[in-house]
Amino acid sequence: MFDTTVTIVGNALNAPELRRTNGTNTLVASFRVASTSRRYDKDSGRWVDGPSLRVRVTCWRRLAEGVAQSVLTGDPLVVTGRMYTRDWVGEDGQHRVSYELEAIAVGHDLSRGFAKFTRHRPAGVTSAVEDAEAEARIGGELSVPVADSYGDLGPAADDAAVVDPAADDLEAGGPEAGWAETGGEETGGEEVGGEEVGESEEGEPEAEGAERGRSAGRRRRARVPVPA
Repeated sequence: MFDTTVTIVGNALNAPELRRTNGTNTLVASFRVASTSRRYDKDSGRWVDGPSLRVRVTCWRRLAEGVAQSVLTGDPLVVTGRMYTRDWVGEDGQHRVSYELEAIAVGHDLSRGFAKFTRHRPAGVTSAVEDAEAEARIGGELSVPVADSYGDLGPAADDAAVVDPAADDLEAGGPEAGWAETGGEETGGEEVGGEEVGESEEGEPEAEGAERGRSAGRRRRARVPVPA
């Protein structure tokens, strides 16, 4: 026998009734859904109801539980399942036929409103990782947390300060640091800074006195920067 799978778009005529079977204790929910066509009436200039299809929908197990907690009377629904007919004889002796749909999926028609989905979570399943080492392992490798502010990490090794070789010369005060000596001209030891160099009171030789005068004159000379 071939299954006839159909999809019905309509409204719930009543709230689902949740029950359990006596033999297997299986959850089952049933409700009725009506699908009514709409057509435009040219004579009245408005939309009117057309023929209507009313079907009894049966849901089993997990689907039955979800339908019982989600569907209310009047909700717009989209129902997909296997269509069949059920025949029986009523109390009045009349032969009756009903159309039933064993649902595969039931959902709200989101073209007519909004819905919020909540996923089933089996008992005993948790998303938390209790092992700290397993939580820190990403792609098979251990990882460490990163600071929120990268500026607090300090300078990187590649960002070390570059030492200027000329800085030592600047501190030493040598001519290599870009300084030129200006001032009075040396006179071969005879006159330094406007003072005559002669023999000292302790009887120092004239040459030693002249050298001392030159040193004093160098200290008194000003330094001016030379453009690079």
